[in-house]
Amino acid sequence: MKVPVSPYLQIDGIVYFRRMLDKARLFAVGELREDLCSNLGKAMDAWTCEFLGVSYSGLSARLRVEGTSDEDLLEWCFSEGKKPADQEIKVWNAYMTKIGWRDYLSEKLSIRKAESGLADRDEIQTMFDYIDADEGRAPGDAFAIN
Repeated sequence: MKVPVSPYLQIDGIVYFRRMLDKARLFAVGELREDLCSNLGKAMDAWTCEFLGVSYSGLSARLRVEGTSDEDLLEWCFSEGKKPADQEIKVWNAYMTKIGWRDYLSEKLSIRKAESGLADRDEIQTMFDYIDADEGRAPGDAFAIN
């Protein structure tokens, strides 16, 4: 079983989108790590689709068209939904990369860290950090990914 790319990895300056596509592709071929399957189309996936003004089901259907690249899918979102302005993308990225840090998901982050044996890892302060650590990537290294 495989894990998708880091949520920090950007496409056209937007965090998380590439991870959402990678999760869906891995799931479609039966290779997505089992514990990640139940959240497909929910939480961060749903927020990302809402940000772009498209439905997860519509994007998933489009994703199944053979040979469709991540860039093609983002352009489809822009044409079917909306293309956020640069400032909206900056705000989106700031929000997404800080989820779990002193907010409504802080408690959930603590629970997830404990369940994964990462409770003593103080450098894991956000959900993105947790995702990377849980999937074997160093949280601090993610900021170098573009």
